[in-house]
Amino acid sequence: MLVKTFTSHPGPMGPPSLPSRPVTASRKISQSTVRRLSLYLRALEELAVGGTESVSSGELARTAGTSAAQVRKDLSSFGSFGTRGLGYPVSSLLQGLRRILGLSRPWTVVLVGAGRIGSALHAYPHFAERGFRIVAVLDRDPAKVGVLWEGTRIRPMEELETMVAGEGVEMAILAVPGAAAQEVTDRLVAAGVRAILNFAPVRLEVPATVVVNDVNLALEMEALSFALARRPGSLGASPGGGGSGSGSRAPLGSEEGPA
Repeated sequence: MLVKTFTSHPGPMGPPSLPSRPVTASRKISQSTVRRLSLYLRALEELAVGGTESVSSGELARTAGTSAAQVRKDLSSFGSFGTRGLGYPVSSLLQGLRRILGLSRPWTVVLVGAGRIGSALHAYPHFAERGFRIVAVLDRDPAKVGVLWEGTRIRPMEELETMVAGEGVEMAILAVPGAAAQEVTDRLVAAGVRAILNFAPVRLEVPATVVVNDVNLALEMEALSFALARRPGSLGASPGGGGSGSGSRAPLGSEEGPA
């Protein structure tokens, strides 16, 4: 994933201010790093609500299940945020992460597929809280077209191109059967959509300028079954293949060294 890096400059009264000047070059940032940034952001939001003014890398590390060194490495990829010995100012780091994650502006989203997954995604409240505004729902089933979902009318697939252009849609959530996914994707990309969250169980072919994130729920369940099968005493456990023994949450990964 390509993410713009930022640099910060000391403010006139102490801690570094919000990084505000994007560096011209973009760096390739791993998905695990981006996910940890999101966890840091949520922790900072809770701290800000509680009135906390500064936070250490160790405190942020505990929220993401990683190490203080990893936190410092993640943040240093985007500039200088904290002061050694004093930690990170919560307010400016919060604003910086929002900008890095693209959350300082709203995004228009189209949801394609009005089935069970599509219905659950449309009802998910945190999209709107983060600035992801679903402006339209599309489906090719005549029985669903015209139905209102919390004020959003399901529209026919024939309106895809005009809707994307008219609403200025930049992102799409794809919740259609695998057989239809590539065709719909081709139309979305041709219409100008630049990012797709894909729930279809297929690998999509898109230009290099389009970002696709795949969400395969069956794969996520298989990751859980793999972890359980390797625990001592499990019917599927291999000899010597125990779990971590220190918790039940899978880590988001670390770039500190080989796993």
